[in-house]
Amino acid sequence: MDVIVLAGGFGTRLRPWTLHTPKPLIPILDRTMIEHVVSILPVGMVDKVLIAAGFGIEQMRDHFAALDLPYEVVIVEETEPLGTGGAIANCREYLGGGTCCVINGDLLTSLRVDDMLAAHKEAGTLASISLWEVEDPSRFGVADFDSESTLIRRFQEKPPREEAYSNLINAGTYLLEPEVFDRMPEGAFSMERVVFPVLAEDGELSGFPFEGHFVDAGTPQSYIEAVQTSIQNQAWIGGKHVEENSWFGEGTALPFTSLISNSAIGNYCKISESCLIVSSALLSSVTVEKGSKITGCMVGENVHISDVCHLENVVVDHGSTVPSGHVQSGGVFPTAD
Repeated sequence: MDVIVLAGGFGTRLRPWTLHTPKPLIPILDRTMIEHVVSILPVGMVDKVLIAAGFGIEQMRDHFAALDLPYEVVIVEETEPLGTGGAIANCREYLGGGTCCVINGDLLTSLRVDDMLAAHKEAGTLASISLWEVEDPSRFGVADFDSESTLIRRFQEKPPREEAYSNLINAGTYLLEPEVFDRMPEGAFSMERVVFPVLAEDGELSGFPFEGHFVDAGTPQSYIEAVQTSIQNQAWIGGKHVEENSWFGEGTALPFTSLISNSAIGNYCKISESCLIVSSALLSSVTVEKGSKITGCMVGENVHISDVCHLENVVVDHGSTVPSGHVQSGGVFPTAD
């Protein structure tokens, strides 16, 4: 099976980090986001991974050229924004011709692709979509799913909660037969709005509900959630798990007088005394001086946070120095001029 990873976005909601690094290469613990995404692929079932990307092409090529992976990786460049459908169609010439798996490039899920593939083959439809149950479907596209036939009959975009067909939403992983590509228009288009509704009307679209975890790591808040989920599932190669559901990279230690909870602290960080770090992600070589409090923050590489700083829900750019006593809630540091 060949796999397409949709990674064409610019990651604007994760700026300023994504001004330096394409979103798929942003670290989550000691692996990149895209490595966590493709980790759900069953080893031995995948021949080729195509990464549909529009930004940071050379960085991604260099990154994957240095990895020892059990499948071939091809970066397929988008010279202009193509939408989800156009990005998939743009990969057609590289596909082997069998069933194809498509994964959104910022999703960390517990989906078993092998189980989904078995259900897809049993259903005999041209396409299948993974489905995730939410408490309030009013912010999402909702699937009208028949659990007996496993068919999706239709979709409903952001319905009032009391009018929703179900609580099942599109969870961003698709299985497509080659015939689906013949139904795709030219140019940029949305797979979810153009192709899937027609397949549903024709009885050619199956659904696959799953349980476990489902995190879209596209915003600072959800990125932190993705980090915490990865800690809970021990999704790291090196480093170590520490108390209070946290992870430390190599060469990082915690003073007895500091408290860290639900956070990831990267390689070779220096945390001074009397610090509090909660629900945050610090990348490598970060220094936090005495008495500083960091809550809900993304802290880039080689950052120096001076003493008695209070940061809450802030994205700190790589290489920054936060001055002594700085207090900030929300936004980015340094702030734009």
